[in-house]
Amino acid sequence: MTSHGTSGSGPAGGTGRPSGMGTADGPASSALTWTLAEEALRAVEEVGGYAGGVYLRSGTPGLLRLAVLVGLPGPLFRPWWRMHANRPFPVAEVHRSGQSVHLSDVEEAMRRFPQLVASLPFPFASLYAPVVAGRERFGVLVALRPPTPGVAVDGRDRNRMTRGALRLGESLSGLARAGTVVEWPGDPVCVQLSTGSGPPVRFGSFDWDLDTGTVTLDEGLLGILGAEVGSPCSIDVLTSLLEPEDGYALWAAARQATGVDGRPAVRRLRLKGPDGGLHLLEVAARARRSTAGGTSPPAPDGAGPGEAGSRAAGAPGSIGGGSGHLTGTLVDLGTGLVGSDATDRLPRAILAIDRLGRITYVNERTERLLGRPRGALAGRPLWEALPWFGHPFHEEQLRAALLSGEPVRFLARPERGRWLSVSLHPGRDGVTMVLVPEEDPAGLGARTRGGRRADDGLSAPGDRAAALYRPVALAIALTEAVTARQVAAVVTEELLPAFGGRQLAIYLLSDRRLYLAWETGFPPGFLEPFDGVALDARLPGVETLTTGRPLFFESMEQLGRAYPDLPMDAHSGARAFLPLIASGRPVGSCILGFDRPRGFSPEERTVLTALAGLIAQALERAQRYDTESAVARGLQDALLPHRLPVRDGVDTVGRYLPGTQGMDVGGDWYDVIETDHGRLALVIGDVQGHGVAAAATMGQLRSAVRAFALGGHRPQDVMRGTNKLLIDLDPGQFASCCYVLLDPETGDVRAVRAGHPQPLLLQPDGTTEPVELAGGVVLGVDDRASYPVTRLRLAPGAVLALFTDGLVERPGRDIDEGIEHLREALAATGSLPLPEAADRLIREARQATARPDDIALLLAARWPDGT
Repeated sequence: MTSHGTSGSGPAGGTGRPSGMGTADGPASSALTWTLAEEALRAVEEVGGYAGGVYLRSGTPGLLRLAVLVGLPGPLFRPWWRMHANRPFPVAEVHRSGQSVHLSDVEEAMRRFPQLVASLPFPFASLYAPVVAGRERFGVLVALRPPTPGVAVDGRDRNRMTRGALRLGESLSGLARAGTVVEWPGDPVCVQLSTGSGPPVRFGSFDWDLDTGTVTLDEGLLGILGAEVGSPCSIDVLTSLLEPEDGYALWAAARQATGVDGRPAVRRLRLKGPDGGLHLLEVAARARRSTAGGTSPPAPDGAGPGEAGSRAAGAPGSIGGGSGHLTGTLVDLGTGLVGSDATDRLPRAILAIDRLGRITYVNERTERLLGRPRGALAGRPLWEALPWFGHPFHEEQLRAALLSGEPVRFLARPERGRWLSVSLHPGRDGVTMVLVPEEDPAGLGARTRGGRRADDGLSAPGDRAAALYRPVALAIALTEAVTARQVAAVVTEELLPAFGGRQLAIYLLSDRRLYLAWETGFPPGFLEPFDGVALDARLPGVETLTTGRPLFFESMEQLGRAYPDLPMDAHSGARAFLPLIASGRPVGSCILGFDRPRGFSPEERTVLTALAGLIAQALERAQRYDTESAVARGLQDALLPHRLPVRDGVDTVGRYLPGTQGMDVGGDWYDVIETDHGRLALVIGDVQGHGVAAAATMGQLRSAVRAFALGGHRPQDVMRGTNKLLIDLDPGQFASCCYVLLDPETGDVRAVRAGHPQPLLLQPDGTTEPVELAGGVVLGVDDRASYPVTRLRLAPGAVLALFTDGLVERPGRDIDEGIEHLREALAATGSLPLPEAADRLIREARQATARPDDIALLLAARWPDGT
């Protein structure tokens, strides 16, 4: 097991390229890294995989980070380093639900997780298992392997993944109990798979008695030579296993090492093994004299390895005149160097990388083709040694080879006027690459409009195919974007990398003017003068919208000639101006910027124009959402109480948080009403759904409850009257509600509940427990429903907590678990002031990046007289 990309020592004890984990985030503990790497490797090997890893929870709620990546280069899979738990991907689904997912082929993956296939459109199988210990969820164990079309993952491999994940969960739980923070703060650690093919490197040594010709072999050498060779033996036995020419080489090495200067000698020999095959060996020989003095005379001309010794000294295998021993070390390198010699003779440039992307072999023709010596290439990541391989399209081809296990061929242009045909041949231990120069392939050297050649490899047919694939990923991602900011973020993450762009600007139309909505990559402040330009301005971003035609400029010089008065942000580059038009309605314009001049093939122009239409439709939906959201938020803000009644002996505090997904304003509400006889009505409710309709229904119900309460009705009558009103209004929605009538002086409570979560009660002694209220059905369903009253007493110093289900429900977590978590949090508030206690109870929800539902919380505390 070897590590790559770690900060400091990795699992193998070596050091690798810093990954960023040693910066502000702080490094993960070595024990945690070891544990994750060991189990990930084991899982991948047990299910016959070639890659995998572990996603681990981070310090940010709802965010998983890729902690360990096995058998794949980390930089190549950077977009998958982070995974939010609400995303429609298998990792997120497994973490949310706590259930394993097994995808045997691309067809099954497409049916269940189309976003996964859109982002990684390659044939592979994937297995996912939740890493848990009891109720604690740590992350997800992942294994990738070759697909089995039409054949489901069998029970044995499912069980292996489940056992591995449970084993890892128990190990992580043990680390947590020992004080280790089981969270991943930074970039993943990349781990190499164990070698799956090729003979192992073996070592052996011998001691040759120059006086007697006897050779003593150690166990390592005996293992290489096979069982038929014993030790000690005659030197003739050893030389009989060598090819004749290598027998002479061994003899020459012996003479050199026993010469006057005693220089050590190194020879490469082909040794005949027990299987009859040849093994390449390196022999390092140095004489070890038992007496000072004598040197060996030269062997007679024509003497063989055995004959020379006997003629010179009279003893078989001895070196005449010599006195002492010759020791040698043999390193059996398998067939590796034999293969290297063979590939050096091939008329192809060949290099190899391991599964972490590091160059492991370069032949001589590759050195000549690239103009780089082997020493400058070997051991370096491919995209660093060959920067042109960092192009998004080339990265996509390498991902395809690593994940699919199938050969991939494409054309690349490392520099202007030079083309290479690149073939990738993947295997379990790495990828072999064949590079063949091409003489300007047909169609690739065609001149673009204006007579200038394209300067970017995206004009190649393979690049066009990649550009045609990207709309699928972009279209799927746009369907999930809700706000204009989310749409712009999707375009930045999907569109720019697909076409090698570096700058993006989106303008939206309002009152016949274009306003800057999003920008990235431009110099600070450069676009400000263009914010709010009128539709009669002679600017490319305006004219692309008013004419409905996209504008492509393959160089900044070409853009300057078309618009001589237009300020430029760069001297070199290219620009594309796309109209954003949805169903014939102008929405805005989009600007794509490139750092270098480049051509735009007809296919690319078509694709970019189509993508602009998708972006326009998504932005139009987002604008409608923003408008409706603003209306709903304003309506809800107007309907929620701006202040709560102040009464002696009772404190009340309310909090509300909107959701973060979909229409983020919902129908949750709370209220405190002063009724007759000095009593207070504590109310909390939750209307089904989100948006303007939910907010409007919430307003009607709040008004109804307030009217019934102020009319002096009993709690059960308040609930029955509100239920009938909702049925009569027939908004197509139902609601839950909890109504508590409190006498501040005595602490007497009468409460009713309509399908709402039970309140929690913090007693003066610190114990916290649910309040068991008898309940009826939700409001708006049954006009004959009744709501029984529960009586209890609120002691001085006690705190009553009313809440909506958004505070205790999370995807993949049982609501009882959420209520227990809230109970523990309420108990921990102790003697905190009520406002601070309320803030602490919703702090975790406020910090969550994904909050699928809105939240309402109402706390009421009764204090002894005079406090």
